[in-house]
Amino acid sequence: MSLDLHAPAPPGRGAANGRAAHRRGAAFNRLDLKYSPYLYVLPFFAIFAVFSLYPIVYTVWIALTDRSPLNRTISFVGVDNFVELLTDDPKFWNAVGNTFGMFALSTVPQLLLALMLANALNRKLRGQTFFRMAIAMPIITSTAVVSLIFSMIYARDFGLINWLLDTVGLDKIDWRANRFASWFAVSTMVDWRWVGYNALIYLAAMQSISKDMYEAAALDGASRRRQFWSITIPQLRPTIIFTLIISTIGGLQLFTEPLLFTSGTGTISGGSEGQFQTITMYLLDVMNQRFRWGYAGAVALVLFVLIALMSAINYLLARRISSDK
Repeated sequence: MSLDLHAPAPPGRGAANGRAAHRRGAAFNRLDLKYSPYLYVLPFFAIFAVFSLYPIVYTVWIALTDRSPLNRTISFVGVDNFVELLTDDPKFWNAVGNTFGMFALSTVPQLLLALMLANALNRKLRGQTFFRMAIAMPIITSTAVVSLIFSMIYARDFGLINWLLDTVGLDKIDWRANRFASWFAVSTMVDWRWVGYNALIYLAAMQSISKDMYEAAALDGASRRRQFWSITIPQLRPTIIFTLIISTIGGLQLFTEPLLFTSGTGTISGGSEGQFQTITMYLLDVMNQRFRWGYAGAVALVLFVLIALMSAINYLLARRISSDK
């Protein structure tokens, strides 16, 4: 008896196979919707765990020890490093004062100038593209080159600023020896480099504001200044908060500008008496000059806490000020 390989399937088998395939497809779709987002974000968290989470955990561990390349053994010291840092280390508090001083002198003028510059570029101007590209030029300029040029501008004997002061009959300033003068000099470097960056962020946010709001305000008789404070600033609140937090993080981690502001031996000390030594410079000094890696870990963690606190304070202040207006 021969078998017919092309005989039709028994009644009901095709429908059962179709229902099984449909169930498998539905199950796969559910799994795809449930787990595919995690697969998409997995590379980020994997990289974050390797390059961010692990260093943080390692820093916490090393801060609780006396780790040093000069010691063969590692001893657990608990919070002794933090106690010494906060209660018996005047150089650390000198670095904290310098950091916050330069942070205040650079961040506040930087964001105010960026806001005014963005408001000016948001209007119709001749050569608008040129001006927008011009304010972006400092961003792509090497920090080393910027520091070198400003070091020459603020040179004691042949600097441009002292030459201008001399022409108007004022005494020359030793910008590296004087604490507040060095703060001002370093802050101008930071401002020149990052004002354009923040201005572009504000400009992009301003262009997303509806023009109808300005037209309605103009019909009601509101001046441009009134429109700026009543429409532009409230609409820019999320952007202002973002730039405040980013500027806080960058300002409290200030390193390259003050490091390159001077030359020769002892640059990491920020001047002969630490006039412009920042926290990050002090951290590197402790780690590479004193070889106290555990103590340097404590400095890094305290800096992390200071940045988190200042970011939270700036966030709350920005929200409060914008809501009051």
